[in-house]
Amino acid sequence: MAGRINDEDVKAVRDAVPIDAVVSEYLQLRNAGGGNLKGLCPFHDEKSPSFQVSPSKGLFHCFGCQEGGDTITFVMKVDHLSFSEAVERLAGQAGITLRYEEGGYNPTHQRGERIRLVEAHKIAAEWYAEQLATSPEADTGRAFLADRGFDQAAAVHFGVGYSPQGWDHLTRFLRGKGFSDKELVLSGLAQEGRRGPIDRFRGRLMWPIRDIGGDVVGFGARKLYEADNGPKYLNTPDTAIYKKSQVLYGIDLAKKDIAKSSRAVVVEGYTDVMACHLAGVTTAIATCGTAFGGDHIKILRRLLMDNGSARVIFTFDGDAAGQKAALRAFEDDQKFAAETYIAVAPDGMDPCDLRLAKGDEAVADLAEPRTPLFEFALRQIVVRYDLDTPAGRAAALDEAAPIVARIKNSGAQHEVAVQLAGMLGILDTQFVVKRVAQLARWARERGGKGPAPDQQQRGGGGDQRYAPAQAAPRGPALNLRNPVFATERELLKLALQRPELVSPAFDAYGVDEFTAPPYAAVRQAILDAGGAEHGVQDPQEYLIRVREAAPDDTVRAMVTELAVEAIMLHRGVKGVDETYAGAQLVTVRRRAVERRIRDITSRLTRLSTHGDPGELAAVQNELWVLQQYDQALREHGAAAL
Repeated sequence: MAGRINDEDVKAVRDAVPIDAVVSEYLQLRNAGGGNLKGLCPFHDEKSPSFQVSPSKGLFHCFGCQEGGDTITFVMKVDHLSFSEAVERLAGQAGITLRYEEGGYNPTHQRGERIRLVEAHKIAAEWYAEQLATSPEADTGRAFLADRGFDQAAAVHFGVGYSPQGWDHLTRFLRGKGFSDKELVLSGLAQEGRRGPIDRFRGRLMWPIRDIGGDVVGFGARKLYEADNGPKYLNTPDTAIYKKSQVLYGIDLAKKDIAKSSRAVVVEGYTDVMACHLAGVTTAIATCGTAFGGDHIKILRRLLMDNGSARVIFTFDGDAAGQKAALRAFEDDQKFAAETYIAVAPDGMDPCDLRLAKGDEAVADLAEPRTPLFEFALRQIVVRYDLDTPAGRAAALDEAAPIVARIKNSGAQHEVAVQLAGMLGILDTQFVVKRVAQLARWARERGGKGPAPDQQQRGGGGDQRYAPAQAAPRGPALNLRNPVFATERELLKLALQRPELVSPAFDAYGVDEFTAPPYAAVRQAILDAGGAEHGVQDPQEYLIRVREAAPDDTVRAMVTELAVEAIMLHRGVKGVDETYAGAQLVTVRRRAVERRIRDITSRLTRLSTHGDPGELAAVQNELWVLQQYDQALREHGAAAL
């Protein structure tokens, strides 16, 4: 068991390694006045920097989460190390040989597990790189790199190596360096075979993956031979030092330029990072076999300092997988204070292919901000729907509005909401603007988590002209003061309580003529039960059939409620009669016609710019027919139904 590190050596380590130099490896520091520095705390999420470092005192303190201590404490907390592991790491950086008070110093057995695993990876990376540079077997790997525009100097700069095809070349080499079989398996460099540990990576190009501090913690291995039955890319499994969701390839090379320029370029692969850096885009990074997510954002936020001018540009491939990856990245977009963009190369080429085809300038140009990520997300949504139909526009709005609501700048949010209305062909721009504002307000009330899934679909008592008519009843209670809902409710009560007053006209009404989702569900239940006309013959049996036709207990309860609730007579109306029933029928129908007229007008607006002349004429004729029908309803009432 390792002895206690000599106190004098611990002090020597503290004095030798400046705290600001260590902290700067993990986050960007700026002048805070009084000789102190500040940055975004790595131990909790925050929008403005409350983490301060005092180089003169060798201490740090966060005024937000109250974490604090010296250089050793910082390394312990940020990398989850024990005291001895943190001291050993810092001693290695400073070139200090540590003494142990019990049993003396033993570099093989007296270091912490993390230090041992990191050292194994460092030695493995050097060995892999030597194989690529000198081994005849590595010709295939060198040819692979050359075909992609990377010479030996590029391979050395990025530490690219080669793992021989044999079963245990690296395992035997590391054993010779004093590493145990257990350490090799724990590191992920080896795996259990039939007769003991064997190399995990064989016959592959090897990219060392470093953490933000520069330590090699894992590898990405590219398949080279057809006989290899493994995946195209094989990464180190999760270990004590490697978590794929918490590392970014190239971050060690890019971190200073990311902090300096307040810009990061996220690409998809190791060769894309290489291509970008060689083309002068030295802020390029990539994930390691996983989607860009929350832990990656935390790494970047500490470097970007969340200032308003920061930019994160995603250069996902233009294929379906790349688009899906971009949409996944957008899910976490609101966690950035930085503006996020997406850039897709011509013909969907990735940066590596683009550099080969068009040179370094094309790669540098690709990395310039292009399309805002939210705009790309909106386009991907809109193209999936049929915007010529009310249902298509409604569904597209339901999916797109929450995305616009996530835009952090309120002015930009309003402007994009207006653009969204135009993209969807919704003439009532203010409806879309209000819908987005309401979703944004819900998100703020829920602590930035966005509206609840069941609230994204409807406004809870607001204007429902574009809400899907057949959605299941949910959300806040209906606002009965809304005349649209009130009239629909009265007509349903008549259909359930006095079907003789509304039949047979009521049975010709479509489910989509009821704009409140709960009422649309009740209308569907009446339809499934055979229609209101059956209620004229046997009212009691009719209600039983409607309740049985209800899809769930919620709709069933609504049917019961409407069947027993008193019919609300307006002032001046003497009783429930055919005149009163006719007025409700006409009001609901006219509102449906008006909605259809708006839809047709919206379609005409789009067709007038690039539509087919024949289709344009047909739509104009449909609009004229609807306008004539609306006029007849207005002039003749129920007689025109």
